[in-house]
Amino acid sequence: MNAPIVVTALFAAADQAWFDSLRRAHYPAERNRLPAHLTLFHHLPPSQAAEVKHRLSLETHGVARPPATLREPYSLGSGVAWRIESAALADIRARLGEAFAGLLVPQDMAGWRPHVTIQNKVAPDTARALLAAMRAGFRARPVTITGLAAWWYRDGRWEPLSRHMFG
Repeated sequence: MNAPIVVTALFAAADQAWFDSLRRAHYPAERNRLPAHLTLFHHLPPSQAAEVKHRLSLETHGVARPPATLREPYSLGSGVAWRIESAALADIRARLGEAFAGLLVPQDMAGWRPHVTIQNKVAPDTARALLAAMRAGFRARPVTITGLAAWWYRDGRWEPLSRHMFG
């Protein structure tokens, strides 16, 4: 397989459905090729598939779900994303980053801002209007992260490589 590997967190069904509904409502339909997601790594080498699966298994097997909180939405300029806060998930990502040091692309070496994008590639005024609507009455709430997944990235689409559930 020559496709790079993407690593994401998995949400509980109710949270995933909520994020997906927002994405369907606000992401341009012609560009909305993926379900809502929380990316940990955008591009790991395909040669590391076995090691990725091994590391994700180590981080999840017999491990409690990391507590996570939905925080305020923020602007992407031409879109809107929900901030996700989870110290435990950040620790997992840091350990995985150390394990794959030297193999990370610049995007994955940069500071990690955990988020779920619900709108992108729209006019800035459209994004500002959605951000204002999302912020109105916003209250932080828990979200449930159930596992980690690895995916083959194929021309904008993702093909499952592996799933690793917490607990």
